[in-house]
Amino acid sequence: MRRSRLAAYVSSLLLAAGLALTGATTAQASQLAATGGYVALGDSYSSGVGAGGYISSSGDCKRSTKAHPYLWAAAHSPSSFDFTACSGARTGDVLANQLTPLNATTALVSVSIGGNDAGFADVMTTCVLQSDSSCLSRIATARAYVDSTLPGKLDSVYSAIRAKAPSARVVVIGYPRFYKLGTTCLGLSETKRKAINDAADHLDTAVAARAAGHGFVFGDVRGTFAGHEICSGDSWLHSVNWLNIGESYHPTAAGQSGGYLPVLNSAA
Repeated sequence: MRRSRLAAYVSSLLLAAGLALTGATTAQASQLAATGGYVALGDSYSSGVGAGGYISSSGDCKRSTKAHPYLWAAAHSPSSFDFTACSGARTGDVLANQLTPLNATTALVSVSIGGNDAGFADVMTTCVLQSDSSCLSRIATARAYVDSTLPGKLDSVYSAIRAKAPSARVVVIGYPRFYKLGTTCLGLSETKRKAINDAADHLDTAVAARAAGHGFVFGDVRGTFAGHEICSGDSWLHSVNWLNIGESYHPTAAGQSGGYLPVLNSAA
């Protein structure tokens, strides 16, 4: 009995020490990231479409002061902050227009990309306006693209990031599931909602695999958005906004600060 109690006591001490070490390591990683420059790349989920507070000089890119990259930079004061994420961006746009600030002193890079390449806007338009069968067919086309073509495009972006910022910690940010299932909710059918959620999972799986292939960290936001999907009663995502269609299916300010920022904080 004494031996058992002693073993339990020692185990608890080791566990506590391990937790303390993990916390210290996380804090150290954030401090290291803050000592160099931070560059935020990607599409509308990084620029902050849907969150409001858009920076006038960003024009159609709609970079927001409520977007998670801006919030992270404000909290951690990196030596420099370059915010080049842009609404509507595809992988080719990142390569052509967003990588200039990257250099050998860049300590942290975040990027969300791939959804527009896979036809995100067209998928949602089809699913909102057309039948279940049309929605499922369009999603099947998108999934096939994610399987066949998107990995190579992601590889091109990730390789370019590493070449330009050889010492940076790179955090690849994923996409949330849109809908809470099994609830009574106006709008799309349950069949459509489930297919859209499954498509988001499929996209995240592909993005995470390519991020891992380049030694990058994948920031999975599905956990932080759980309970805050559309139809949840406390949604951090816009549903269809007929008055501002571009904000539809994008995170609100609460989604950026409560869904995305904690993931970036943990990963950076």
